[in-house]
Amino acid sequence: MIKLVDITKYYSTGYVKTFALRNIDLEVEEGEFVTIMGPSGAGKSTLLYIMGMLDNPSSGEYYFYDRKVHVLTEKQLTELHKNHIGFVFQSYHLIDDLTVYENLETPLLYKKVKGSERKGKVADMLDRFRIVAKKDLFPNQLSGGQQQKVAVARAVITEPRLILADEPTGNLNTKEGEEIMELFKELNEHGTTILQVTHSEKNASYSRRIINLLDGWIVDE
Repeated sequence: MIKLVDITKYYSTGYVKTFALRNIDLEVEEGEFVTIMGPSGAGKSTLLYIMGMLDNPSSGEYYFYDRKVHVLTEKQLTELHKNHIGFVFQSYHLIDDLTVYENLETPLLYKKVKGSERKGKVADMLDRFRIVAKKDLFPNQLSGGQQQKVAVARAVITEPRLILADEPTGNLNTKEGEEIMELFKELNEHGTTILQVTHSEKNASYSRRIINLLDGWIVDE
């Protein structure tokens, strides 16, 4: 599904290059549940954003289902991302002035899904994530765990092949965090590939493979 070849990412200030990732070689098969771990500043989120096509590497090659991502235009990247990838952030990224229902509907509007089909898909998600009673509430009326449930439901509603999660339980209490991880486990069991960045050993235990980063290098797998 994903193949990274010699991926490097650096930021230039004047004559100084600061490296976030160095010579990353990595393959992810469809249906895997992979965790990326490492200390702060190790390059975990940078790697996730590159795989999610939200950032570009400075050099190297990225293949997504054998398609050369590293040569695509911005428009082609957006299209590929929109059709295949769901992103879950630590800070939820819900739209404050839209209700839960409207937040879930938004990705379907971007994909130009017809009205009746949209209605059905949103109803399915509300039911599946047990948030039917919250559908007319706004994000600021929800707990952190409820907001993250909505964020996961929104990422899943377009039926992406890949879900990328950046510290998805970082702002949640233990019980809420466990609920989110159980949702990811269930999605993975139904065939969705999941890549998560986490500091939590407990969250990492849900995955089948752990990649450790240090100073931008893969040091252990």
